Amino acid sequence: MVTADPDRPMRADARRNYERIVAVAKQAFTADGVDVPADDIAKRAGVGAGTLYRHFPTRDKLIEAVYRDEIDGLAQQAYDLLEELPPGKALETWLATHVVYVVEKHGLAMTLKASVDAGSEVFGWCQSRLRAASDTIVKAAQDEGVIRPDVTGVDILRLGHGVGSAASKASREDTERLLAIVLDGLRV
Repeated sequence: MVTADPDRPMRADARRNYERIVAVAKQAFTADGVDVPADDIAKRAGVGAGTLYRHFPTRDKLIEAVYRDEIDGLAQQAYDLLEELPPGKALETWLATHVVYVVEKHGLAMTLKASVDAGSEVFGWCQSRLRAASDTIVKAAQDEGVIRPDVTGVDILRLGHGVGSAASKASREDTERLLAIVLDGLRV
């Protein structure tokens, strides 16, 4: 979990409150959209409105935190998979995870992304974090000799998004077939 200011550590209780608010906001935004009243989020998180506003003085700051948390989780999965699986299998699994993320979180992700300014620090951080994870997992798979040397991390991100967008209108079998075609095209 990322704090609002990674350079400034939080007390344990403040960190728990921060993380609980972000988790509850993510659930609320998914279920009810980003216009959920802040007081409802505070109540669901079991904190007072003052605690919520201390961490997130504006709705935009809360939306940014949820977006950052979503992207951080997706990026972290790449590193976790590299520790658990051989690089080629880790890349396949992460690409499939990316596709599922795009399908399941499409509405939330689009709303969050639209609410975060493309030139903002948060958007830049998210883009950098996701690209670093993708570059790392691609390089590991290339070093293992299982994917083509001309494939880039950005290619994987675009492919995941593209297959995920197509999968939102396709059956599970069609999605698996599309993913298999893409993976075959990546292999050496």
